[in-house]
Amino acid sequence: MSAAPAYSEDKGGSAGPGEPEYGHDPASGGIFSSDYKRHDDLKEMLDTNKDSLKLEAMKRIVAMIARGKNASDLFPAVVKNVACKNIEVKKLVYVYLVRYAEEQQDLALLSISTFQRGLKDPNQLIRASALRVLSSIRVPIIVPIMMLAIKEAASDMSPYVRKTAAHAIPKLYSLDSDQKDQLIEVIEKLLADKTTLVAGSVVMAFEEVCPERIDLIHKNYRKLCNLLIDVEEWGQVVIISMLTRYARTQFLSPTQNESLLEENPEKAFYGSEEDEAKGPGSEEAAATTLPARKPYVMDPDHRLLLRNTKPLLQSRSAAVVMAVAQLYFHLAPKAEVGVIAKALVRLLRSHSEVQYVVLQNVATMSIKRRGMFEPYLKSFYIRSTDPTQIKILKLEVLTNLANETNIPTVLREFQTYIRSMDKDFVAATIQAIGRCATNIGRVRDTCLNGLVQLLSNRDELVVAESVVVIKKLLQMQPAQHGEIIKHLAKLTDNIQVPMARASILWLIGEYCEHVPRIAPDVLRKMAKSFTAEEDIVKLQVINLAAKLYLTNSKQTKLLTQYVLSLAKYDQNYDIRDRARFTRQLIVPSEQGGALSRHAKKLFLAPKPAPVLESSFKDRDHFQLGSLSHLLNAKATGYQELPDWPEEAPDPSVRNVEVPEWTKCSSREKRKEKEKPFYSDSEGESGPTESADSDPESESESDSKSSSESGSGGSSSESDNEDQDEDEEKGRSSESDQSEEEGKKRQMKKRKKVPEGQEGGSSSDEGSDSSSSSSESEMTSETEEEQELLHRVAGEGLAVDYTFSRQPFSGDPHMVSVHIHFSNSSDTPIKGLHVGTPKLPAGISIQEFPEIESLAPGESATAIMGINFCDSTQAANFQLCTQTRQFYVSIQPPVGELMAPVFMSENEFKKEQGKLTGMNEITEKLTLPDTCRSDHIVVQKVTATANLGRVPCGTSDEYRFAGRTLTSGSLVLLTLDARPTGAAQLTVNSEKMVIGTMLVKDVVQALTQ
Repeated sequence: MSAAPAYSEDKGGSAGPGEPEYGHDPASGGIFSSDYKRHDDLKEMLDTNKDSLKLEAMKRIVAMIARGKNASDLFPAVVKNVACKNIEVKKLVYVYLVRYAEEQQDLALLSISTFQRGLKDPNQLIRASALRVLSSIRVPIIVPIMMLAIKEAASDMSPYVRKTAAHAIPKLYSLDSDQKDQLIEVIEKLLADKTTLVAGSVVMAFEEVCPERIDLIHKNYRKLCNLLIDVEEWGQVVIISMLTRYARTQFLSPTQNESLLEENPEKAFYGSEEDEAKGPGSEEAAATTLPARKPYVMDPDHRLLLRNTKPLLQSRSAAVVMAVAQLYFHLAPKAEVGVIAKALVRLLRSHSEVQYVVLQNVATMSIKRRGMFEPYLKSFYIRSTDPTQIKILKLEVLTNLANETNIPTVLREFQTYIRSMDKDFVAATIQAIGRCATNIGRVRDTCLNGLVQLLSNRDELVVAESVVVIKKLLQMQPAQHGEIIKHLAKLTDNIQVPMARASILWLIGEYCEHVPRIAPDVLRKMAKSFTAEEDIVKLQVINLAAKLYLTNSKQTKLLTQYVLSLAKYDQNYDIRDRARFTRQLIVPSEQGGALSRHAKKLFLAPKPAPVLESSFKDRDHFQLGSLSHLLNAKATGYQELPDWPEEAPDPSVRNVEVPEWTKCSSREKRKEKEKPFYSDSEGESGPTESADSDPESESESDSKSSSESGSGGSSSESDNEDQDEDEEKGRSSESDQSEEEGKKRQMKKRKKVPEGQEGGSSSDEGSDSSSSSSESEMTSETEEEQELLHRVAGEGLAVDYTFSRQPFSGDPHMVSVHIHFSNSSDTPIKGLHVGTPKLPAGISIQEFPEIESLAPGESATAIMGINFCDSTQAANFQLCTQTRQFYVSIQPPVGELMAPVFMSENEFKKEQGKLTGMNEITEKLTLPDTCRSDHIVVQKVTATANLGRVPCGTSDEYRFAGRTLTSGSLVLLTLDARPTGAAQLTVNSEKMVIGTMLVKDVVQALTQ
């Protein structure tokens, strides 16, 4: 009986403090009210003659819709008020009708005449709302009415109504595709609209209805490029995506032509100057041969698109930044793509959903354009708070960015990640270590040793994943790693993960000749537990039995028969079939076919090592930023990115009679008129500079290029041409790099040798000014002179260089390089200096002071400093005279990247104890008899590497220590030269790549 009062209380309008407020809300009715009484109060308010009550009712109804509640039963009461004279009520009625017109089509059709009257309302919001409701009634009968309404709205004075007309076009097309031709006419009309409000909507309609009609974009291309900055964010994304596909059909590929230019730039340069020296007739010949080369000139419209989208990289919308990034990746020259990296890294501070999409695209970009993201390596380090999917994507990017320079840092990060509690992430990290070992051969042994150490980890998942990766790495060099295979064989008793057990059995079977004693015992153990194993393990046990039967049948014949008998009656038909097939193949019988004679070739055939590749390798055929790229599968509505054309289509199709928006290109046209022969190269270098520099410096670079083009001198022309070729080769330079180069030029001017010196005196004093003690320094050089420029290629100028191993006075982090110049020509060489270098990230050069004149037969020495950033990458720069430029390159041996350190034996052992595991590289070698004396060993090691000897208590052990010049990382070398047996060389260093390379060089020096 106590339930009755409670029921009556619940049914009433009053609600307790913890109960929902539905009883108080007249818009929703009581919880237990019957359906026919729902919303009665709202219906009464809508039926009154007071606009204030109607407005209040409509506000409550719209609020219900916003909260996700169903208000469809109010449709008859609301639709009656569509003819209300109160504008506020009418706007809310249209909002309601847009939501429910598709569901209540019959009732909406009764009000068609009212909607048509609304299309002629003086209020633009009412006209737009009426069209929106009309296009939401998806009934084929009213298609003609909708078409007429869209045509009228497309000519409306209000841009908001025209925008709504553009939104209605895809709705009508999906309802009746036969109207396509008429809709294309409306789209063509709206594309000519000059307002930013309409641009995005009409392009979206174009993409939905007729994306193949590229001819509609020609006349509006430049207008869209210039309006882009002011369009709303949604419209910017749509326009950029469309213009990306348009540009791929109308312009030539900038990257393909860059590669053509880079094939032999010096040959073309020298040829042109020789022709100038011959006489005026040769200029005509050069002019006739130039078209055959077809130098790349970026179309001004292509440049317009890149220039106008670049500022949008600073947009607050992640979608806009991603759209611009994919446009630059697909359309920009290699030298300019780098500008998108900073913007994409900025997006990694957003929500995890945004990070996921951005990292998917960065992972694809980093495969082809790795150098673009290398400066931002630390931005991809993984935080403990990142979700698993973000961690795995960051891991993918770090693996793609790993190279010989940064691999020590990356591997240290991976070591930390292995201790994570996230098991999926740990497994992905171990796979990443395997990929690094595959891609960078110098750290393969280091990674393998690290993975072997993980086999003693307490976590079974870590051990299992390590086994799978070790299996793949061992396939590359199985003969050298018999000990590791033995170690893995012992793990079969402990590891229970099926994939890991299967991998170990495959390794033992494949390389059973390396472990002839252990393999039969492993088969014996597996035969015991055969029935309890997983299917994937059973299959590998059968394979192991077959391979051992073929190679060691005396020991394993009975075991093999036992395993095959067990497999013959297994529940899994795959295992039963494999057992029968294997028995007929390996056991000789009278009925045995021809295949049994080739059983060894079938089972023991050499298998190629697996290629560990990124899962993002083939994703770049999808347009970046698209859903198809995210899913790695073609989604509905996806449009393929067109291939670049072989020849550029006619650019005149984009010309318009009164082009207000093309005034910016008039300056480029004036340049072409002033100097037609070099306009190609200037048109190429100018935009590249403007794209790589800050917006404030664009006007300066333009004026600078125009003044250079007007100079007309032969030297400036050759400089421009070389500069263009260098820019085609190099990376895009950031604004801070250009500032550093400017400072270097000022320092170079201050260090000039005083004027008025000629002949041998100038060269001698020039060398004295660069190095007051060059003779004493030359005595400490251990490297032989290496040729930098041959006298034939240098037209009489021969240049050699040596590494002095003396501290560079300008910067202790730089390697001191002696440059030796000699003039074997008949004329003096003037103005010897280093041109503005285009160097990889991290590498820098301190130029030598300019040598004003080098007389015939004279020679000079100068010292320059190079910071190689602890890598053996070559420093490429230009040696310039007043008339010529020569491209040269200096690549250091790894031993020249360090300076000696003097320490005691105890200090050496203490530091060596800190650098173990993956920081230790060990190699065994056999010392020849000629290399057994103390003096010769020390001489060969110190000649190979700039290390200092550390005192040692034992006579057969040698220790050396040094630090890398740039980072100051310790490099410790130990040689245990035992009187009997093989010697052992050990290098301990944080820089694992340097350690690996140093071991190789020292072993080569000691064994020669």
